Amino acid sequence: MTHLYESRIMIVDDNADILEMLKNILSRKGFLSIETASCCGQAKEKFRIFQPELIILDVMLPDGDGFSLMREFRASSDVPVLFLSAKDEDNDRLFGLGLGADDYITKPFLPDELVLRLTAILKRTYFSSLHQESSSPELLLGNRIVYLESGVVKQKDGTETSLTAKELALLKKLNENRGSIVTFDALSDAVWGENYYGYENTLMVHIRRLREKIEEDPSHPAWLLTVRGLGYKLTKGGNTGA
Repeated sequence: MTHLYESRIMIVDDNADILEMLKNILSRKGFLSIETASCCGQAKEKFRIFQPELIILDVMLPDGDGFSLMREFRASSDVPVLFLSAKDEDNDRLFGLGLGADDYITKPFLPDELVLRLTAILKRTYFSSLHQESSSPELLLGNRIVYLESGVVKQKDGTETSLTAKELALLKKLNENRGSIVTFDALSDAVWGENYYGYENTLMVHIRRLREKIEEDPSHPAWLLTVRGLGYKLTKGGNTGA
């Protein structure tokens, strides 16, 4: 998962109307991967196959309860859970949170509040470390370390190469979006500003020179990949590409 909206979300509720409403709310907000279940048995099966990255869970279910179901999920996974329940007694809320739930919302609820809380859980669980990694002053690419503050590339044998200002600007932009495609326009804008038109060929030259400094084999790059017709991507692992 490289984007928040790619998160796999499973909704468990015995009310078909609520399931449909929640699915529509999340889909309209941009979430791409949503599964639903109407009972514990169905939720267990879909949990095994779908492997959700967040669960919205009702407390009262026809063949059990959400508290017990969460215990089962947590026996094999640290998946975050947001309880969404008609039971608004303080004891139930405290019990759910005490079990380790990430949040507890009562029905009726405000759709925007639900999305805000869900988004906060996803960011806290999956994206805080990615942000720290992408903003690190040191970038490790195989046997090379790039010092992003000084623009120096150091190899394992101690050899050092300096990046030009434009090469460093490109690499920083790619690293900010590591694992995701950065378009030609976005890269050009990062280097030349809003008046970048006409620099497309120049961009290719800078990318080629950057590869010569950060890749083991610039002709068969493992880190800085071309996404044909779209832009470039800095991978998180050494995937061979062109």
